[in-house]
Parts: sequence; structure tokens; C-alpha cells
Amino acid sequence: MSELKELNAVMIHGNDLPLHCPTKDTPSWNYHPRVFLDVLETGVVRCPYCGTIYRLIPGTEPHGH
Repeated sequence: MSELKELNAVMIHGNDLPLHCPTKDTPSWNYHPRVFLDVLETGVVRCPYCGTIYRLIPGTEPHGH
């Protein structure tokens, strides 16, 4: 992934899990079918529909899982 895309990554906190895209903060013009993404395994994941990169905040513990 390029540096620019890494800088534009959406940072994910434990309260945001389970992670799905689009999120509640996604603008309505950018909606696509909801897909759940596993960010816990690698700490970073890309949405297969829109290409948004999500990065888990280092040291984040999942809440309620």
C-alpha cells in the first residue's frame, strides 16, 4: 500500500468492532452492500467494495468479544 493511502486509513477502536463497511459515518453517496471485515488478525484490512483501508489502533482491545 502506498504511503498516501496509509495516511488516509480509518483508525479503528475496540468500540468499533465488529468492523463493517460502510460504517455509520460513511456518507450516503458512498454506500455499498455491508461487508464485515476482520481487522483483528492483521491490524489492517481493505474493503473489497470501496477500497477503504481500516487500521486497528495499536494496543486496542476488542470490547464485548
